[in-house]
Amino acid sequence: MNSVYLLLAGLGVFALGYRYYSAFIAAKVLSLDEARKTPAHTRSDGRDYVPTNRFVLFGHHFAAIAGAGPLIGPVLAAQFGFLPGAIWIIFGAVFAGAVHDMVILFASVRNGGEALHNIARRYMGRLSGITTALATLFIIVTALAGLAIAVVNSMNESSWGTFTIGFTIPVALFVGWYLKGPRSEKIIGASVIGVVLVLLGVVFGRVIQQSALSPWLMFSKHQLSIMLAVYGFAASVLPVWLLLAPRDYLSTYMKLGTIFLLAIGIFIAHPYLQMPAVTQFVHGGGPIIPGKVWPYVFITIACGAISGFHSLISSGTTPKMLSNERDIRFIGYGAMVTEGFVALMALIAASVLPPGDYFAINTAHAVFAKLGMSTVHMDALSKLVGEHIAGRPGGAVSLAVGMAYIFGNIPGLKTLMSYWYHFAIMFEALFILTTIDAGTRVGRYILQESVGTFIPKLKDLSWWPGVILTSAMISIAWGYLLYFGSIGTIWPMFGVANQLLAVIALTIGTTFLLSHSPKRAYGLITFIPFVFMLVVTFTAGVENIGNIYLPQATTTAYVNMVLTTAMLVLVFLIAADGIRKWIAILSGRGTPITPGATTDRVPDDVRRSVDNLD
Repeated sequence: MNSVYLLLAGLGVFALGYRYYSAFIAAKVLSLDEARKTPAHTRSDGRDYVPTNRFVLFGHHFAAIAGAGPLIGPVLAAQFGFLPGAIWIIFGAVFAGAVHDMVILFASVRNGGEALHNIARRYMGRLSGITTALATLFIIVTALAGLAIAVVNSMNESSWGTFTIGFTIPVALFVGWYLKGPRSEKIIGASVIGVVLVLLGVVFGRVIQQSALSPWLMFSKHQLSIMLAVYGFAASVLPVWLLLAPRDYLSTYMKLGTIFLLAIGIFIAHPYLQMPAVTQFVHGGGPIIPGKVWPYVFITIACGAISGFHSLISSGTTPKMLSNERDIRFIGYGAMVTEGFVALMALIAASVLPPGDYFAINTAHAVFAKLGMSTVHMDALSKLVGEHIAGRPGGAVSLAVGMAYIFGNIPGLKTLMSYWYHFAIMFEALFILTTIDAGTRVGRYILQESVGTFIPKLKDLSWWPGVILTSAMISIAWGYLLYFGSIGTIWPMFGVANQLLAVIALTIGTTFLLSHSPKRAYGLITFIPFVFMLVVTFTAGVENIGNIYLPQATTTAYVNMVLTTAMLVLVFLIAADGIRKWIAILSGRGTPITPGATTDRVPDDVRRSVDNLD
């Protein structure tokens, strides 16, 4: 099948979903009010609550939600063939993921930018609030470890990749300082400077690889695991405008630019999808994903279709920076369908590789030898990209090779394959790191608010001892799983944890809509995805415990089993409490709830001053 047809089908559905479905939700279900003052104005503190230009905030939000998931998940799910993943990405993003993100962002904005567990407490009661906080902390730790393992595998023993990714940190700090200073209105200038510097990092990475400095930048998996945890800690502690927001902003437009270039490359090169529509592994026995297409395709592809991690951003950093309610549609729904487009492109990039090459990259040598498959272009591809690419599981390397393969088929660009490959590796790592920094920060918020119930001083987000302590606790927790885990143990748990968080968010979102929307029937837009995700994730969770963790009988496997069981129990309690609340509301026994946000109007001059930043 020509990949162009699949690309056009996805773009058509995404465009229709944004044009009509999101407009219906914005106008009818949520009744967005652009004159209503947002928490960024009412609680402005120059640190976390900061009114932000809608395009800069789109950049932050998209970068924060679009971590490794929309890239790695579809690549791994190509094991089942391109068709199951494509269907889930296209329709899941439009009818589940984008709705999930938009509703939770709106609920948080209307409740003073509060976190998910506080919204649960307000709308569902104290039990759900406490349970949601515990479940969220469990889930965010496993999610961050699952996302980070991909960048560790792609940068392992690669001096070029390590230099390029490390170089983006001082670039982000410079752009953050530039935008915060007296030239803060020069967003275009800052963007150009930042993008040029990041691209130079790719070019000079080749120079570093061939220099005497190369051995000093070759790090092992364990060393990279520690370095990533330290980075997450630093990004969580520093002011949001200094590192997190500018890095995410630059990363987003770098990512989107790359994806659109890849789309153009597909239209020019017209590569065929060499992976079958459905493979023999849909019935199980696959070397990458240890299960059947049901339910594993729905947890392997999370970001790109629906991801519970997004609810942490939609009730974490983004609502604290949103300048106007009207931007909820653009940022909440728009960023999610954009992520769906990214996921579809990743699936195409993996599926244009011959199946033998795809499995040779994504499995260990001993495992591939048992598959009875032959490689086609492996030696030539390794030579062209300048690195040995066989036996590097995790999805990141095969995606980079697929992208470089597409670009290399454009006339005149084949000689640049090594640059395309390392640019793609940087592109993927930037996706991941922008989720790690935002995720660690959100985890810090949740931990401060939760423990702050017993130690009130911790609720003060400006109290440095509390900020440092809670940031360290979150970073150490996910760093531990990353240090001792592997793609085979972490990713299945990450998939279940991530989608269980989506179940929690959809439970809270449905309760919020039943309490807020003018028609109770509007609650169906989150209730239907809730039912589907509840069945999928509980099935996958039970299969993970019985088919993966128990047979391994290792300490790490037992830790993963305990975490998975705890999450299943917590989500069951939240879902049951939600159903109880829904019955009470629909029967007329529910108590009207007043959102915890002001209804003040935003002065026109203030709104224009933020929206017109360029």
